[in-house]
This record gives sequence, structure tokens and C-alpha cells, in this order.
Amino acid sequence: MQGVIEIPIWLAVIGGLAAGVAILDRVLAPSFRWYFRRRFERAVERLNRRLSLHIRPFVLMRRSFLIGRLTHDPEVMRAVEAHVRKTGMPRDIAFRQVEEYAKEITPSFSAMVYFGLGARVSRWITNWLYHVRFGALDRRALAKIDPDAAVIFVINHRSNVDYLLVTHLASDSVTISYAVGEWARVWPLSRVIRGMGAYFIRRRERDGLYRAVLRRYVQMAAEGGVTQAIFPEGGLSRDGALGPPKLGLLSYILEGFDPAGARDVVFVPVGLNYDRVLEDRILLGAEGEHGAGRFDIRPFRAFRFLAAHALGRLTGATKRFGYASVGFGAPLSLRDWIAQHAPGVTPLGAELIRRIGAVTPVLPVALVAAALLDAKHPTPRAALEARARALAKTVQGAGAHLHLPQDTIESAIESGLRALMLRRLVIEAAGEIRPAPDETRLLEFYARSIAHLRP
Repeated sequence: MQGVIEIPIWLAVIGGLAAGVAILDRVLAPSFRWYFRRRFERAVERLNRRLSLHIRPFVLMRRSFLIGRLTHDPEVMRAVEAHVRKTGMPRDIAFRQVEEYAKEITPSFSAMVYFGLGARVSRWITNWLYHVRFGALDRRALAKIDPDAAVIFVINHRSNVDYLLVTHLASDSVTISYAVGEWARVWPLSRVIRGMGAYFIRRRERDGLYRAVLRRYVQMAAEGGVTQAIFPEGGLSRDGALGPPKLGLLSYILEGFDPAGARDVVFVPVGLNYDRVLEDRILLGAEGEHGAGRFDIRPFRAFRFLAAHALGRLTGATKRFGYASVGFGAPLSLRDWIAQHAPGVTPLGAELIRRIGAVTPVLPVALVAAALLDAKHPTPRAALEARARALAKTVQGAGAHLHLPQDTIESAIESGLRALMLRRLVIEAAGEIRPAPDETRLLEFYARSIAHLRP
């Protein structure tokens, strides 16, 4: 039989497009994926040659594969069964809930995002805002870290700039996967943060399924040797002081660690301090205890403040917000700790907080604020300088790193006084210096950042 079949032109066009898509998907797409995947692997190999702590294969897994692995983990499955028995929830609904949690937590690391965008933006912003300096730095001890160990930076949480500051100073040696709070889950910021390898956590979530998924992700990352960063205080310091440890993430790491295993876990204490914390007044006004509560955030006011500062910097009318400094302490091997101490996460958390405090830098503003508050009444400049000099000897005697702008204590005192006067936190009149009215709490905020270094 012969004949002519007529079809509409629009149907022929759709059929041609469908055939083209099928060819691209089945023939060309795999080749392109292989090509770009190979280029990506070569770029990672080049990065690893210059990094002290290598990018681990766990970080490079496809996100979909990692989500599936986390969702079907035996411990997570046992948690699902326990949840079903306890609540009567249908198993498929509980499983879908677990899958949603896994998608929320799991990062999607991209070397291009981390080094091409994240590290560069971090460097630019921190240098725009502050004079960035290293504090205590035990290079020999850090160089002795086992290259196969899972390294975890434990950091005091002073400001949301902490992430940028540590990334800037550490990006030449290591990629860091941060534990990031719910504030960063806003699109498109969440895509960038996830691309830098960070994982999201709900700090106040009490759902057992969520805790099971988070616990297994943290343990799997440690087992895979991923370099992580956590804030053991559990959140930003509301009063400026170094807070007690919140033991959630630490307990997960400790529970999943095998002292006889092939991979050690090494904690590196990191102490940060600033001459000016951008959110200081917001933190002081926050409701709740250390690391919890609500912030009175006003986006328009924050934008106006940053825009005014940027304009002032461009015109030369304003300068940077003083100094920001980061100290890196001697590493603590979890394997050695377990061998020498009684079991339990509480003493481990206390020791890590103590080590963080020991490497927290003493900056000019904190030094002068503490000396002024010690006086408890208006004091002549000479007497204030003498008190600050005595305090500097005290904290140095405790092993703290004191930042001296021109290598003299006099320069540090002058720098701190100038910064406080520019913010109108202190007043000099009739040859005496005193706190400005209603600003004592803010001075205490900065003085508390070094309170743990004093008897």
C-alpha cells in the first residue's frame, strides 16, 4: 500500500524538537558531563596540591547520591521505625519527612563557588570593614596535624562576619564546611552558602527525626574526613562574653567516633575578636539567653548604616571599624583525649571553650573599655593609661595575644580611646575620661570579650 500521510507543521516541529532533545540527552549529554566532570576533578587535584588539608571525596559526591545515602542510613531507618511506633505516623510520611530533612541539611560543594566567589568576597568584605590581623598562631602544632584526620575548627561566635573572617584567613590552606543557622536559608544566599559546602542546622529543633538525620550527617562528614567549623556556644554572644558550650554537635561527633578506627578527629580552637561588632546594639537588645532568643532586626536601618559607611569610605570621610583578629590554638586530638580522660562530652566541651578563650585576641577597644570600667568614676587620661598598661600585663601573663598597632602599649591605648570617642561611647572633659550617658552596657559588651583572661 502506498499513500501520503499529512501531518500539521506544528506537530512535525514538536516531533523534531523531541528527537533533538532525545539525541542531546542520550548521546551528547553524557559526553559533556564526562568532559566537565573530568575538568572539575583536575581542578580539585591542582587545589589539593596547594592546600594543607585536602578536599575529601565525601565533599565531591553528587548531592543527590549523598541525600539518598543519608536518607537510607541504617541508624536513620531505625529512628523512623521508632518514630512510627511512638506516634502512629504512617511510615511513608515519616520517610518523606526524613527525605526533606536530608535535602535541607545536605550541602552541594562547588570549588568554583568556594574559591572563585566565596573566598574572594570574604577577603574583600573583611578588608573593607576592618584591619585584619592574625592573633596567636602555633604554626608548628598546626603543621603536625595528621593529613588524614577530620579537622574541626571550634570558634567563638562574636558576629555574623565570623564566617567571612575565618574563610578569608584560612582559604589558602583549607576549605571549611560550616554549620550554619537558619538565618542563612534565605534564597539566593542559601544557594551560595550551600555551594561553599556549608550545612544548615535548626538550633532549636526538637523533633527526633530531624535530630537523627542531623546526627548522622555530622558523623558521616567526620568519617569522610571533611574539614568542618562549628560554634560550640550555639549562637552569637548576647553580652560579649565567651559563653558555655552547647553540646549537641560535639556529642554527635563523640558518639560516632571510633578511637580504634583509621581516622582521628582533631579539634582546632579558634578565637575571634573585633574592635567593633557590627551587630553589638542588636545583640544587647536581643531577648533570651546566650545563643538563643530573638533579634530586633530592622533591615532598612541596617542597609542605611552600611550604605552610609560605604559612601564615607569612598569619599574618605570614614575609616574602617578598627581591628579584627583571629587566633588559632594548638590542636586537640580526640583519640588522645579519650585515652587520657574520663568519657563524656561535658569535659570535652569545657576544655574546647577554655582553649578558645586562651587564643582570643585582646584588641585596643576591649583593653581600654575594661580599664575604664575598672575605674568606676571619671579618671584622668594618665591614670587610665596606667590602668590599661597594668591590665595588658595581666592578660599577657595569662598567655593572651595582645594586638599592639605600632608594637607599643601606648599605641594600643591611643587606638582604643580614639575608636571609643569616635563612637561617642566615652567623653573627655576637664582632663578626665568617663563613659558617655547610657553607654555603659556597650562598654561592658567589649570588656567582657577578655573577662575570661582576668583573675
